[in-house]
Amino acid sequence: MVERAQPSANYRSWPVLTALTIVSLPLLLMYVYLFLDTVTVKPPDALLPSGLTLHHWRFLWQTTAGKANIWHVTLNTLLFSACTTSLVLIVSSMAGYVLSRLNVPARGFFLAGVMVLHAFPSVTLIIAIFIVLQMIGLYNSLIGVILVKAAIDLPLGIWLMKGFYDTVPWEIEMAGVVDGASRFRVWRSLVLPQVKPGIMALGLFSFLSGWGEFILPQVLAPGNQVQVLSVYLAGFLADDNNYDFNMFKAVGLFYLIPVLIAYALFNKYLMNIYGGGSKG
Repeated sequence: MVERAQPSANYRSWPVLTALTIVSLPLLLMYVYLFLDTVTVKPPDALLPSGLTLHHWRFLWQTTAGKANIWHVTLNTLLFSACTTSLVLIVSSMAGYVLSRLNVPARGFFLAGVMVLHAFPSVTLIIAIFIVLQMIGLYNSLIGVILVKAAIDLPLGIWLMKGFYDTVPWEIEMAGVVDGASRFRVWRSLVLPQVKPGIMALGLFSFLSGWGEFILPQVLAPGNQVQVLSVYLAGFLADDNNYDFNMFKAVGLFYLIPVLIAYALFNKYLMNIYGGGSKG
């Protein structure tokens, strides 16, 4: 009896790939035209550009009147995202392990509270946070907005890391305990390597969330010395006297490039974030 050949994976998936290509094509064309508009000269009534120019990218080598230096703003954004990510990873990796492995009193109540905290949008807490930061002297500072952003992201981080720890077999820890290792040594040397995909996914998610944050820096750190790229970009729309739409698009593209690079390099880790947080 002759067996029928099974269709290849490529043959089965080509309709899906074709449909995704068609749906994504307008978005790709939009980004192509966005880039072209930042490096070409085009009269308002013309369809095609009349020449090439780097004038729209002049913010890279000169400071625009009334605005902060772009490289200083970029450094602020990098510090804000990196510090927020570090705090979220450190606290979430420890708290998630405790909730997953130790017999904590009122553990279920605490987990429910974590999810309730995550359900509150940050904008509903912005007035209270504003008052607290003013009282403790951290308003209009990077430290203040970093602490606030990390606190808002922690509930989701703790829940996800607990889910990843739940998938680690107990036998790995028991082997370390039998050999005389402390609980901290077992966590650091044996358990953490097992949840590395979860740490990478949470780290990338937190970094991208911090990089794209706008409301918190706008309200809590509006000064030029602590400005981040999202606030800097929004400033172009508020400047009615010196509005340059082509430069606005160039700054937006500059703001987007690190996100595209990070996603291209680490997207496989970002997809792993859906593997955690599934157990109670």
